[in-house]
Amino acid sequence: MGNLLDEKSRRLLFILTDLLIITISYLLAFYVRYETYDAKNWDSFLVVLPWVLLISTFFLSVYEVNPSRRKRFFDYMGSILVSTFSITVATMAISFFFRAFGLPRSVILLSFVFSVVLLMIWKVIFISFKKATNPEDILLICKPQDKLRLTYQIKDTFASKVNIKYAEYHTPLEDTFRAIKKSDSVILGPKDTDEKKSSIIYHAFKNKKNLYLVPSFYDLLLSKSDITPFEDTMALSVKKFGLTVDQQILKRAFDLVVSILVLPFILPFFLLGVLLIKIQEPRGSIFYSQARLGKDNKEFQILKLRTMIENAEGSTGPMLATDKDPRITKVGNFLRATRIDELPQIFNVLKGDMSIVGPRPERSFFIEQFKKDISSYQYRNTVKPGITGYAQIMGKYTTSVEDKLRFDLHYIRNFSVMFDIIIILRTVLVMVDKTKSEGVKESQTANQKTS
Repeated sequence: MGNLLDEKSRRLLFILTDLLIITISYLLAFYVRYETYDAKNWDSFLVVLPWVLLISTFFLSVYEVNPSRRKRFFDYMGSILVSTFSITVATMAISFFFRAFGLPRSVILLSFVFSVVLLMIWKVIFISFKKATNPEDILLICKPQDKLRLTYQIKDTFASKVNIKYAEYHTPLEDTFRAIKKSDSVILGPKDTDEKKSSIIYHAFKNKKNLYLVPSFYDLLLSKSDITPFEDTMALSVKKFGLTVDQQILKRAFDLVVSILVLPFILPFFLLGVLLIKIQEPRGSIFYSQARLGKDNKEFQILKLRTMIENAEGSTGPMLATDKDPRITKVGNFLRATRIDELPQIFNVLKGDMSIVGPRPERSFFIEQFKKDISSYQYRNTVKPGITGYAQIMGKYTTSVEDKLRFDLHYIRNFSVMFDIIIILRTVLVMVDKTKSEGVKESQTANQKTS
C-alpha cells in the first residue's frame, strides 16, 4: 500500500490535529467552568489562544507525540502525559507573570485533563486504524550480519504492520531495482560509500519511495560541511570535529546556569536516594567514584550514588552491567531505573569535568576496546561528557556501541543550546521508561552502564 503523505506532511498533520484537540479541550474547560460562552470569556480566550498553541507546538514537537512510527500505546502515553503537563505548567507560569494572558487556573487545569483524555483517545483510534490497514512493504538492504538486528528494530518501530523483504549489497542491481518498485519504503543499512549504494538511492528517488538510511561514521563526519569552490570546481570545506571556542564558552555558561537553577529541585530526589541506600545498608558507603575519560581523554573522577554491592568488581575486574545483574542491589535497580544515581554528577558539571548534555563518559579500559573495533570512536571524546545525551534519549542501555556512537557524533556535529534544551526535556521521558534502563544482555558486548 503506497504512502499518500511523506514523513514531514504526516508530522504536520499530527501536530495540527493535536492543536485542534487542545483548542477543543480549552473550549470544554471554559464551558464546564462557566457553563456558558459569554462575550468576555470568549474575547479573552481568543487573545490567549495563539500563545497557548505556540507553547503546545513546542512541547508536542519536543516530546514527539506522534504515533506514526511508534507501535505500542505505552510508548507514547508517557509523551502525552509529560507534554500536556509541560504545556500546563508553562501556561500557568506565563499567566501568572503576564496578567494580560489572564487564563483562570481552573480553566488551565481542566483543559489539562481534557487534553490528556482526548489525545489518548485519538492516538488509540489512530493506532487501531494503522493495525487494521494493509501492511507496509519494506525493502531492507543490508549486510548479512545486520539483518536480524535491523529486522527487530524495524518491526519494533513502525506503528503499522510491515512486510519486510531483503536484499544484500552484493545482490545484482537489476534484482534490487525490481524489489524497490514493489516496495513502499527502502531502508539501507550501514555501508561505506560506493557506486552501487548511490545507484540504489537514485532508483528509490526515481520511483518516489520513502528512503531511510543508516549512516556510516564517514557520512556523519562529513555532515555540516560548507561549499568552498576552487574556481569552477566545487569542494567541501569539512569543519573540524568538535565545538568552536565560542560554542565551548556558550555551552559552559549554559551548564553553570542550568546546574545552579536545577540544584534546589533535584536535592529532594538526591536525599531520597541517600536515605534508601542507608535503609538497605546502614554501614555501606553512599557514594561511588570511578575514573572516567573526559574531553581530550583527560581522566577525572565521576561521582554517583552507589547502586552495586561493595567492591563489585574485586574478583572480576572491569565488567559491564548486565540484564538482571546480581551485583546490583534492590535499591540500586530503582536508582538506575529513575536515573537518581546520576544526580551527584551535577557537581562534576559545576567543577567543569562534565557537561549537562554530551556523550556518556566511559572507562579507559572499555574505550580502548571499542577503539580497536571502531576507529571513529575516538571522536566522541572531543567534547565534555554529559549527564544525559542524545544517545541516551534515542537508545537504551542495550543499544549497540555503533548505534550509540552514531547518535553521539550527530549531536557533536549539530550542537546548539536549543538542541541541549530539547535533550534535557526529553530526558524526563527516559527517566520513566523502564525499557531504557535495562542492562545489556549477557551475550552482548554493547556499551552499557557500568558500576
